[in-house]
Amino acid sequence: MKYIPQTHNRRDPNVWDAIYLDEAISVDPTAKAYMVKDLQSWSRRYLLIPCKIIANLGLAMIMILKRLLPVQFRFYGLMHKTAVGFLKTFASPEACYLIVRHLGIGSNIVNFLIDNGPDPTIPRSDLYPRTVEDLAANAFLEHDLILYNFVLDYHRAQKQHPNWLTDLQNRGLDYSSVQEIQIDVDMTRRGWLQVLDMESALELFKICYSFCTTSNEFERAVLSLQFDESFGLYFSKITGDYHWNHLITNRHPLAPSSAFAAAHNLLLHGVLSEYLHRYLELRAINYQSHSGNAVDKVSTN
Repeated sequence: MKYIPQTHNRRDPNVWDAIYLDEAISVDPTAKAYMVKDLQSWSRRYLLIPCKIIANLGLAMIMILKRLLPVQFRFYGLMHKTAVGFLKTFASPEACYLIVRHLGIGSNIVNFLIDNGPDPTIPRSDLYPRTVEDLAANAFLEHDLILYNFVLDYHRAQKQHPNWLTDLQNRGLDYSSVQEIQIDVDMTRRGWLQVLDMESALELFKICYSFCTTSNEFERAVLSLQFDESFGLYFSKITGDYHWNHLITNRHPLAPSSAFAAAHNLLLHGVLSEYLHRYLELRAINYQSHSGNAVDKVSTN
């Protein structure tokens, strides 16, 4: 998608043009165009607050019910099939594109950390959905499991390989895992009910997620967002670059945010993932343009 700014009126400058054209923080141009269009949608302006109210009331009832029941139940297949139907029916194509893309970005990020971490044999992520329909294969649950298993494997590997940073410095950074994200979402077709912006859609979907998973699984999904700060520090330790960490807003795993704020925190998580992925892409492009390969012989601090 090509973003077309309005004619610049100095007495009435367009806020969305300014947000899109501002390159202080680099973002993939196509993804940024869809993000800005999503933010401009009338549903975000008029439906987001009602969606928050409905979603949080529903979430409160489900959380109370789950805590009172003597047994926990889960419906993974129902949850993901409902997600596919919900997104295809009610979410805008821009929201669908960004949600599908996010899972592929997450896999690139995890695989980059594995390739440049203490143990390259840690199980990699192969979660690269291309369509909304691909999400039916338990994609959201797998995304959470990949994150937690990586964190546990990564820290175990650091203890087993205490000199891994020295080894990394000698071999250099490997960007080969930063592959292009292929998305097949038809942006030209829009059903008459496909009006929900991404945050409104996430607000409503958290009702389904909380109902179809156990209390512990839902809590695990919510708390995963607090690992953004940790992932940022993983990258800084590898690259020696701590200049961009201030961009991280989901912080402090030991002081987790409320489940009722999960949709907005997930939106922030998506934005940060886009920042981080573009940072990796630009580093890879810059090094390949000078050396012709994807291995960056840089020193780490």
